[in-house]
Amino acid sequence: MLAARREWGSRGEGPPLNKTLLEVKGLKKHFASKKGWFGSAEYVQAVNGISLTVHEGETLSIVGESGCGKSTTGRCLLRLLKPTSGEIWFRGKDLTKLTAKEMRAMRSQLQMVFQDPFATLNPKLTIRKILEEPLVAQQVPKEQRSSLIEETVRIVGLNVSHLDRYPHQFSGGQRQRIGIARALMLRPQLIVADEPVSALDVSIQSQILNLLQDLQEQFGMTYIFISHDLGVVEHISDRVAVMYLGEIVELSDKAALFQNPLHPYTRALISAIPVSDPDEKKERIILQGDLPSPANPPAGCRFHPRCQSCMDICRTEVPKETTVNGQMVRCHLYS
Repeated sequence: MLAARREWGSRGEGPPLNKTLLEVKGLKKHFASKKGWFGSAEYVQAVNGISLTVHEGETLSIVGESGCGKSTTGRCLLRLLKPTSGEIWFRGKDLTKLTAKEMRAMRSQLQMVFQDPFATLNPKLTIRKILEEPLVAQQVPKEQRSSLIEETVRIVGLNVSHLDRYPHQFSGGQRQRIGIARALMLRPQLIVADEPVSALDVSIQSQILNLLQDLQEQFGMTYIFISHDLGVVEHISDRVAVMYLGEIVELSDKAALFQNPLHPYTRALISAIPVSDPDEKKERIILQGDLPSPANPPAGCRFHPRCQSCMDICRTEVPKETTVNGQMVRCHLYS
């Protein structure tokens, strides 16, 4: 199976676009925080009923402020965290229903690139051993491992001579290339990249982003790209989902979202993107107040305490999904 995927990738032939690879329905993840009055538990609603579809060969970005539930969503999609409820359909299988053994077999198709490239690499192991771990876990024959490891490090822009070094001997950008190589070892179909460039210098960020795009073109992989940096998201995405306090408030084609953002929260995020021309005047939308606690979210629309367009209905009724010119938005302005 692994050899077949490698041959498919080496030809640069990806699966057809717009074919559904992943479908998420009503995904929730609530964390028990502490005991309330009379022994009742309080729950942090990190992810609260999101639904989305990811197509083969595309990059779907999830953006929002820190604490909105982006990373929790990514970890739930890969079953690194067990969802509270909901369905995650991948290739016709609901991942939430798989046993630990069945999920382990699926790991070859689902991988993750983490935010901190140093904390996720075992400092006691050489790079060769780190890259060999997923091959051992998936029982790839021993005689194939060395060639696979050497091929993969070359693909991500490292030298084979680096394989016998340790993580502390590399720069941040090189460590992230190692993290990408580890995710790539089994030639997965879906990679969740959780803030993969936020810990890197700006000059290195572009190199890593270009590498991810080159790998996607070569192997036909699908990305879920998690970030708070809309400048990066605009560069790499096909579609963008905007999250606020555990919910997706807008989901759209990248071009439509940046040219005509519908949700007041999306407008505020886009207005914060720096402009390269110092003479260009840009209206900045300043959000008032702090992000509410996900343990005690506001009634009605969760964004209404900070929204400049707040109406009476926003304080009492949860907005439903509405489609406007192909853009999905949850806002009473369009109901």
